[in-house]
Amino acid sequence: MILTKDIPIRDPFIVVDYQNFRYALFGTTDVEHTWDGKSNGFDVYIGTDLEHWEEPLPAFRPEADFWADRNFWAAEVHYWKSNWYMFATFKADGIARGTQILKSVGGVTGPYKPITGGPVTPPEWECLDGTFYVDRAAKPWMVFCHEWTQAVDGAIYAIPLADDLSKATGGPIRMFSASESGWAKKHMAMNRENYITDGPFMFRNRKGDLFMLWSSVSDTGYAVAQSRSLTGELKGPWKHYPPIYSADGGHGMIFPALDGRLMLAIHSPNSASERPVFLELIEKDGILALK
Repeated sequence: MILTKDIPIRDPFIVVDYQNFRYALFGTTDVEHTWDGKSNGFDVYIGTDLEHWEEPLPAFRPEADFWADRNFWAAEVHYWKSNWYMFATFKADGIARGTQILKSVGGVTGPYKPITGGPVTPPEWECLDGTFYVDRAAKPWMVFCHEWTQAVDGAIYAIPLADDLSKATGGPIRMFSASESGWAKKHMAMNRENYITDGPFMFRNRKGDLFMLWSSVSDTGYAVAQSRSLTGELKGPWKHYPPIYSADGGHGMIFPALDGRLMLAIHSPNSASERPVFLELIEKDGILALK
């Protein structure tokens, strides 16, 4: 067995497998090659208590002709139309980073196979961290980041997807940029000041209000904050709240624990020694906070 504190992972994403009373932990599992070098794929960890995990299983291994060879980031898994799908970020030399969609040929643990020849995000944009969202009309979307490396002021966009998730069916809709939040701070890189957007995750509170978790740099370290759509739609406008967590951790997502608790999954610290961290949340007046 492996303890949570010993799992090297960024961007942790939990799927609650109610049928088997267990958790499946995905994310950026090839952390040795997170920034440089050729990536090997994605793994999945299986556990029942968020503390002890079985040895990882291969969730995705690229075929020899797969288009990307690096920056295999932020794998997350969603259930749609009786199938499990993986949204994950990839890059190759001379090809913009983007999020591609894969489909399981087995159960939640995979293995996953690409359903398209490349990313679903705009091909000329440097993008990352695509996540899945289904609107009130039961139409599927991808929400993703237009990366600061290209956009400078990192922004979050949404694109509508075909019902089989094989392609975008419309152009990107801008949701907001990091500088609009009131709390995100500039960081110096590439000889300029930039704003980061990272790790969007969509959810609704008990009243049905549409929220997004996302990450950026704060005064006290890397942080996870929430924003609320004032219209309940992806186009917003969006109201921004101070970070839920700002002690050098990020890329959050929310899941209901098997014991009924509402949980936040993040990686922390935001460095080469990152580990998954699970924190209990409470909802007060429609806003989430750490318990």
